Amino acid sequence: MDLNDFSLLYPSGYKGRDDLPDISPETTEQLELDLLFQLNNSSLEELFTTSPEVIKYRQDVFEDIEACPEIADTLSKVVPILLDIEELRRLATNAASAGGSDTESYLFSLSEIELYTSCLSVMHKGLSGCREKVKSEAFCALCDRITELTESDYYRDLNEKLNALTQRVRDIKSVTVGVNLDSQLRPVYAGVLSFNSRPFKSGEVIDKILRLNFKNDENTCIAPLTPFIKGQSENQQYATTHAFYSAINDVFRSSVRSWRRLVSEYVLENTDFLLSILPEIEFIVKGSRVISALRSRGITLCRPDVRPMEEQALSFRALANPVVALRIEDEIVTNDLEFDRDAWIYVLTGPNRGGKSVITCALGLAVAMCMLGLPVPAEKAVISPCDGIFAHFPTGSDDTIDKGRLGEECARLEEIFDRASKYSLILLDESLSSTGAFEASYIAAEVLTGFAVLGCHALFSTHLHELAAKVDDINADSASRGGVRVDNLVAGIEEGKRSFRILRQRPDGKSYAHDIAEKYNLSLEQIMSKLGGRIKAKEEQEK
Repeated sequence: MDLNDFSLLYPSGYKGRDDLPDISPETTEQLELDLLFQLNNSSLEELFTTSPEVIKYRQDVFEDIEACPEIADTLSKVVPILLDIEELRRLATNAASAGGSDTESYLFSLSEIELYTSCLSVMHKGLSGCREKVKSEAFCALCDRITELTESDYYRDLNEKLNALTQRVRDIKSVTVGVNLDSQLRPVYAGVLSFNSRPFKSGEVIDKILRLNFKNDENTCIAPLTPFIKGQSENQQYATTHAFYSAINDVFRSSVRSWRRLVSEYVLENTDFLLSILPEIEFIVKGSRVISALRSRGITLCRPDVRPMEEQALSFRALANPVVALRIEDEIVTNDLEFDRDAWIYVLTGPNRGGKSVITCALGLAVAMCMLGLPVPAEKAVISPCDGIFAHFPTGSDDTIDKGRLGEECARLEEIFDRASKYSLILLDESLSSTGAFEASYIAAEVLTGFAVLGCHALFSTHLHELAAKVDDINADSASRGGVRVDNLVAGIEEGKRSFRILRQRPDGKSYAHDIAEKYNLSLEQIMSKLGGRIKAKEEQEK
């Protein structure tokens, strides 16, 4: 089975990466998607896709993992082994570039074979019971490949040779050296006489007392070689070590040649296959943990109905924010959200801490998770992949030093217009809050009209209730320019309390100014409470 182009994330024969959307690291960070995955061997931004074919391929993969949890457990055990192989290869390359010996190369190869067989053993043991359960193209092919490798005659022969060679190398504990001397007792020739399975014993008296053995035998050292006495220079020690390596190389020369051929023809090919999918394995393991954590939290997940990008379909029933769900223990409020012909773009208003930012991020997270191939936190979802996700959230950017906060906000909005298309998703949370309400509402209306003419999906979460009142004017301007429609959403309050329900309706005219004042401890009740306490304290002092 040829798996040179095998992938756990892309269908067989899938060519090119022209399906990569414009989702920057800043966007994944603002959505806190990076905190969900915390990848070490790849970049999350490189794993997004706009291809419905690829998304469905991955959806099958994650459904298999949920049906057979042993897969994720097995893959998680494989990751550190593959990382060890990568590190071993790095060390071997460094040793070779530094003029390392054939013996070092032999030992590196031996260690890689051991890691390789260990990796296959773990995968075979973990995946063999899953073959009848899996349905995805990826795991069917992977299970079959691992079975083919581990049950082949070649693999059995490899293990036998590995055991023999490992035993041969690991059993070497000492070397017997012979030295010929001339009539003046000067060394004229030296060589290795044998490899021994036992180390030499010290001939010092204290060691003899501890061993209760005062006899000298062929395994007892009667005098150490000078180059290994403490205080000798590095050059002297290197000379002796190099001499030993040269002798050992001569002994192992034939084995090294045959071993290298074995490694190059068989092992490296199959190790490369596993190493090539290491980033994919890590992503799948981390993705399965996210899914498991959300289900344990009681969050409903669904396989979204993926539509072509051109349809610009986007709707959710009972959408939840996965980051918030994993962060708090309170009941999670879900919301329906549907983009249709009368609401291609939404303006979301409501009280502070009423759930506006939560639903804004939830929308971005759900679309992003879909474009990674994961199930999304909703009871039902219909999603067309987008060619980019752009988030305009409050930031502490250093640009504010030079441009001022409003200038920095406007510069980022301009950049979005430079990059976005009608197939993009744009998320704005409290944008333009750095200036007065009149100026902010004016600029925001211009921006929303621009998005409407562009024809993209957008959600603008804002405290600017004046902006919500301008929706009819924005729609009239948009219609005259062939644009899409904008509608209102409101974060609800029930019986004076935040419900965190997001309703598709016009604002009721309340400014929520009292709510804003209360946020900063400046409501009249809060002020009077503070003043009352001070007045009471002063009266008591005067008494």
